[in-house]
Amino acid sequence: MQIIKSFAKLFVFICPAFATAQSTYLLQGSKDAHFVDRLEIKQQTNTDLNFSTLRPFNRKAIVRQAEFLDSARMGYIDSLTGVDKYKEWTDLDLTPTDEYNLKSLLLNNAEWTTTPSDPFMSKKMLLRTFYKTKANFIEAKTKDFFIAVNPVIQFHQGVESGQSDRLFINSRGITARGLIGRKIGFSTFLTDNQERGPQFFQQQVNNFRAVPGVGFYKTFKKTGVDYFDARGYITFNATKFVDLQFGYDKNFIGNGYRSLFLSDWGNSYLFLKLNTKVWKFNYQNIFMELMPQFKKSGDTLLDRKYAAIHHLSMNVTKWLNVGVFEGVVFGRKNRFDLQYLNPIIFYRHIEGMVGSPDNAIAGLDFKANIAHRAQVYGQLLLDEFILSEIKNNPTSWVNKWGIQLGVKYLDAFGVKNLDLQVETNRVRPYTYSHKDSIANYTHYNQPLAHPLGSNFQEFIGILRYQPAPKWFLLAKGIYYYQGLDSAGRDFGSNPLLPYINRPRESGFKIGSGIKATCLNILIQTSYEWKENLFFDLSLQYRKYSKANITGQPDCKMITAGIRLNMFKREYDY
Repeated sequence: MQIIKSFAKLFVFICPAFATAQSTYLLQGSKDAHFVDRLEIKQQTNTDLNFSTLRPFNRKAIVRQAEFLDSARMGYIDSLTGVDKYKEWTDLDLTPTDEYNLKSLLLNNAEWTTTPSDPFMSKKMLLRTFYKTKANFIEAKTKDFFIAVNPVIQFHQGVESGQSDRLFINSRGITARGLIGRKIGFSTFLTDNQERGPQFFQQQVNNFRAVPGVGFYKTFKKTGVDYFDARGYITFNATKFVDLQFGYDKNFIGNGYRSLFLSDWGNSYLFLKLNTKVWKFNYQNIFMELMPQFKKSGDTLLDRKYAAIHHLSMNVTKWLNVGVFEGVVFGRKNRFDLQYLNPIIFYRHIEGMVGSPDNAIAGLDFKANIAHRAQVYGQLLLDEFILSEIKNNPTSWVNKWGIQLGVKYLDAFGVKNLDLQVETNRVRPYTYSHKDSIANYTHYNQPLAHPLGSNFQEFIGILRYQPAPKWFLLAKGIYYYQGLDSAGRDFGSNPLLPYINRPRESGFKIGSGIKATCLNILIQTSYEWKENLFFDLSLQYRKYSKANITGQPDCKMITAGIRLNMFKREYDY
């Protein structure tokens, strides 16, 4: 990806002269992410948080709003308008648990706090050097430098019904982030992992030759996998309004549990991201180096492919945000087309100008915060759709689209800190696929968007309950049906396959092919003993069946363990 590397170097050497304070981002699976959601919905009028469609969250932005919230509730008077801001927050209704989460958010993002740091200090340090603050193993903060270093640990053991081998995931590593001169930020996350997941996880690895969410692996104890997860990036402000990030990590565009645009479910990738925020607009460009479909044998250099994405969102009102999405995956190996570096022009036009070898997709999204208690959100994805075909032949294979609709409901039925979320995702056959195996919307043998690929209808229900500050309860139910390939014929569920192998031109509906159904239920409880140190216990049940095929065992498993500064491993597909 020489062109993107050169492009990043140009910004690094030219722009820091004009740079202002730059932030890093929350780690994937951060406990603060859901609380930020609650703040946004309860505030309803905040500009920064209304741009939370783009994830991971910017640490500086969420701290700024959290501290503003603190000052507003204490009777802050706006110096410019003379307005008593407290009166504007009477509907916010933060619970004692919210207050705990607010303090925890500030504690875990101390580099951007302006309040006194005394509450962050530990009562007892380790060897008078470590854990001087409650959140970080090593932390140093001066006027021109900040660094936080933490161990990363996850040890979980489990059993699955009908399987003699125990389930486990053992992760050890380190995470570090920092600021240099408050102009350049950096972050890294490194873990070494050994994992034996349930049977359907092992089948996924074997079928796609990649560990879900990671990619490359080696076999461990015959039925397990051994893999290394390494991520890192640098950030700075090119100008007051433009942030730049260059590194190897994941991104997410959307407000739901899933995303039809860009998800963090798959493997990390090299990217250059520019985010421009001015007035009521937020505009993001991502240039990505990806890997096309492959079969790895020995130490061989893998091919590359490239993608460019942009997303423009606007706060139409204080409670309504709408966005426009467009992306393209280049239809050639090991070549970046310079024309796609234009951050403004529509990619569909460029694709036509260069001969239409590429896979361009577009979409719309929205979210509306309602009555300080709920949020309605959705996405519409269009992939090479033809309006005349939708009108005259709705079952044509070229009608490639997806739609998402969801609702979040806070403090449900008057129960404090009981949050509900309901979401549905529907994606037509052949969406994300292309005429060859290069330009499909995938990376490292995994989808870039929804983990199921296409040709499915999914329903998700999530209950999150925090009855006390240190207790977290999660119940999640996922049901979907999907049309799979039949007798070697491609029915459009796997975006890795070229759509030229379709069995016919029309007659396709969601579920065409061999119909598979899946019910996946998870119940999990976690207790935070110390800051970011969790004890977990979970029960999971998965029933998967294919039409006219009998004898498929259900998955019933129980897992328990401990994790520190790390997200819990999910088997949610």
